[in-house]
Amino acid sequence: MSTATNEIVLRPRFKFKVKQDNESLLKIFEDTKNTQQNFVVSRVDDHVFIKIPKAKQHFWSPQLHLEINEDEDTKGSTIYGLFGPNPTVWTMFMFFHFIVAGLFIGFGIWTYVNWSLETDYAIQLFVTLLMIVLWFALYFGGRLGKKTGMGEMHELHHFMRDTLRSKDIHAIE
Repeated sequence: MSTATNEIVLRPRFKFKVKQDNESLLKIFEDTKNTQQNFVVSRVDDHVFIKIPKAKQHFWSPQLHLEINEDEDTKGSTIYGLFGPNPTVWTMFMFFHFIVAGLFIGFGIWTYVNWSLETDYAIQLFVTLLMIVLWFALYFGGRLGKKTGMGEMHELHHFMRDTLRSKDIHAIE
């Protein structure tokens, strides 16, 4: 993947394979719930969610979502990781993007219709251009949020790595 592509990723992902079966890996993470207090670990089926505790969270605090799938070819498992904001924050953020896109399209059409009818379209054009500015503001706000949560992303990743290494589990790919 090119560097330019990595620059615009708001929700970083990773993937690696290990020799252990997925149930034992899921059990390892489930057991960490009671043995440490630095992170909130929860499991739903083949998914593990690692979060910062509520007392330490801020608006941009990330979470790590791990999906641990059985890999029949290697008799091991594949771990897929996804860093992202709190799902509520992500939903709100995407809602704002859709609202801005909808308003851009609506006011763009209204601007075009007024232009083709040769009536005044300055306000509609201004709002259309304002939506572009708002979209950039949302984009750079997301980038700023990612940068703000970068330290916590590293903490989450180190916790995952250290949890696996404590049981002598290492990536094979």
